[in-house]
Amino acid sequence: MASLEIHEAADDPQKILRRVFGFSSFRGLQEAVVEQVCAGGHALVVMPTGSGKSLCYQIPAIARPGTAIVVSPLIALMQDQVAALRELGVRAATLNSAQDAELSRQAIRAMQQEELDLLYVAPERLLMDSFLELLDNCRLSLFAIDEAHCISEWGHDFRPEYHRLGLLAERFPAIPRVALTATADAPTRRDIIDRLALHDGRDFLGGFDRPNIRYGVQPKTTARRQLLDFVKAQGGEAGIVYCLSRARTEEVASWLTDQGISALPYHAGLAPEVRARHQERFLKEPGLTIAATIAFGMGIDKPDVRFVAHLDPPRSLEAYYQETGRAGRDGLPAETLLLFGMQDIAQQRRMIEESNAPDARKRLEHRKLDALLGYAETTRCRRQVLLDYFGDSCEACGNCDTCLSPPQTFDGTVAAQKALSTIYRTGQRYGSAHVIDVLLGKTSDKIRAAGHDQLSTFGIGTDFDAKAWRSILRQLASLGLLHIDLEGYGALRLTEKSRPVLRGEEQVSLRREVGARRKATASGGSSGAAAATLESEAERSLFTALRARRLELAREVNLPPYMIFHDSTLVAMAQSRPGSRAALGQLPGVGESKLERYGAAFLEVIAHADQG
Repeated sequence: MASLEIHEAADDPQKILRRVFGFSSFRGLQEAVVEQVCAGGHALVVMPTGSGKSLCYQIPAIARPGTAIVVSPLIALMQDQVAALRELGVRAATLNSAQDAELSRQAIRAMQQEELDLLYVAPERLLMDSFLELLDNCRLSLFAIDEAHCISEWGHDFRPEYHRLGLLAERFPAIPRVALTATADAPTRRDIIDRLALHDGRDFLGGFDRPNIRYGVQPKTTARRQLLDFVKAQGGEAGIVYCLSRARTEEVASWLTDQGISALPYHAGLAPEVRARHQERFLKEPGLTIAATIAFGMGIDKPDVRFVAHLDPPRSLEAYYQETGRAGRDGLPAETLLLFGMQDIAQQRRMIEESNAPDARKRLEHRKLDALLGYAETTRCRRQVLLDYFGDSCEACGNCDTCLSPPQTFDGTVAAQKALSTIYRTGQRYGSAHVIDVLLGKTSDKIRAAGHDQLSTFGIGTDFDAKAWRSILRQLASLGLLHIDLEGYGALRLTEKSRPVLRGEEQVSLRREVGARRKATASGGSSGAAAATLESEAERSLFTALRARRLELAREVNLPPYMIFHDSTLVAMAQSRPGSRAALGQLPGVGESKLERYGAAFLEVIAHADQG
């Protein structure tokens, strides 16, 4: 079906939702946002990744006359979204530096002739004088600012080029503006509203909970072995491993490949064609793992990422939430793992201090890092801690490591006093390894030279081993009783908060390390998370056949398989086994364009299974 026919036939948002996107009803706040924007109002939309934020501007873009201008930070993200919309029969295009001049001319001509519903552009392109003059003479339906947290200096991913987007309110005051993000705490939300002049619009806060994601954290012991155990437990699913440096991504990808895991690196230092090839393979090939820096994030619209691991901790809970949110966008079960150690935190603090940011920004970054460390060391439900940070809440989730394997705690006051006293008596000039050696009474040339074998605290900590002391020191740092001195190369120093503990005026409750956290549940194969939702072997067998046919079709048209149908749609097919086009067209995610293109192929697979 031609895209123009769909556009002309779509009379209202509910019809567009059903005929174009294949859904019978809106989810959560979607309908309220769509009504607001269709009526010409402004909106700030904060919804979790995977909750359908894009529909909040895509449906109004189709329903309202003119072209919607969508501001997006990454070329790859624009291209994927445009490709997905075209599969649905929607008139969409992008202007970006990676495409040839003729495609750009076609997109501009289509916008001028009111034959384009959505045009995706980078903020740099939007803010060019020539492009703004072009928009002055075009009919515009709305402006959508995706990844809107990038506009705020208080957000975790501030991008200076987003700063000037406030001019949209001045130059096009009558055009609706909708800002969308999955990650924005209260200061960031206020900043977005101020900078985009959304004061007379509405705020839509859809909550931050992603109940399908299982959160897990482990202290670093043997990091690569911990990572390998986690990845192998995923049963060949696609996933992302975040690393702090470019070199580390390449080392990890090579090492995972040597261990039998199909893996590729991704970072900004790779040649553009290599980076594009690796991303394309990740989108199109099942079961591939990407070892990446944060350069690999917002550009990924892949719904069936089944796991995200952090080999190195991010700088903030916002970044952590955004990056773990790349998993399970289709709503099916997903796993996460965060590995962390004191040296990681020290390195992050050093990076903050060595940056050229103003002092106020540095203080904010340190507070954000403190919040991440508190999350890592918590004995509470991790989901509660994460949601609390964003001003949201939930009951104990039963789907994080602290809920599934509640940590043991103990009165750590005496242990804390021993550690704090040793740090004080050694002059607050040494890192954790030296302090632990003194606590355990280990002699070495360094300890003898410093005279630390003569201290009253030498050997007073033999009731714990070195691993336990590392955990205790991390927890004392997370509680604010210790400070890691960057100028002192990681030296541990006491804070004012440590005084009442040393004097016995305050007690300290600590988590007892009892070995590795609960391992992720093996998903049982490349389609495990989806197949696990099916009840019978017949349904699982049909799902596997449907998935194989989808991969064949995707290769024929050179698209990622999820752009044909999501796994959740294939699950619905396996469960209901539709026998006609009409029945297939009623399933979620089966719009008219996809039914026309692919319906016969999938009905054939279902019919063959029924005959068998």
